Amino acid sequence: MRSSGFGVRAAFPAALVLAALFSTAAHAVLKPGDAAPTFTTQAAVAGKPFAFNLQAALQKGPVVLYFFPKAFTQGCTLEAHAFAEATPRFKALGAQVVGMSHDDIDTLQRFSEEACRDQFAVASDPQARTIQAYDAAAAANPQRADRISYVIGQDGRIKFAHVGADPVEHVGKTMAAVEQLQRGKKP
Repeated sequence: MRSSGFGVRAAFPAALVLAALFSTAAHAVLKPGDAAPTFTTQAAVAGKPFAFNLQAALQKGPVVLYFFPKAFTQGCTLEAHAFAEATPRFKALGAQVVGMSHDDIDTLQRFSEEACRDQFAVASDPQARTIQAYDAAAAANPQRADRISYVIGQDGRIKFAHVGADPVEHVGKTMAAVEQLQRGKKP
């Protein structure tokens, strides 16, 4: 798996990086500055179920919330592998990664071990309430999530949104957004 996607942006001037980061946000209904809908749901990390609460997670740092269509499909597995590989860097930046799909918790327990490689949590949204609240529903099937990623700041506001079919691109773009968010906090 290539992990060079994170280093590519270093070759571009900062203005181009920012333009690329925020140009895709216009496609998501939730925009930077919007309040992130709060939720509590069943999740799993390393095969162990737990109750994930967005408000509690935000007390520890920013949250990268990414929606994916279906566990164990090719693109979703590729995306999970890429987020797993990047999770140590997200953690070093103080951010937590959480994936969310319509899959049941039993499926996501297995997915959290196999595809997420025990690195980050995946959350179940069986009623698609959170999927719909984040305008992440697929057009063809509103019960299933589209591939959309958000970075949510500790203030509970959307800081970045990305919609796109390339699963690996979500990792690079959310990483760049978290890095920018963290740089903005420093004097």
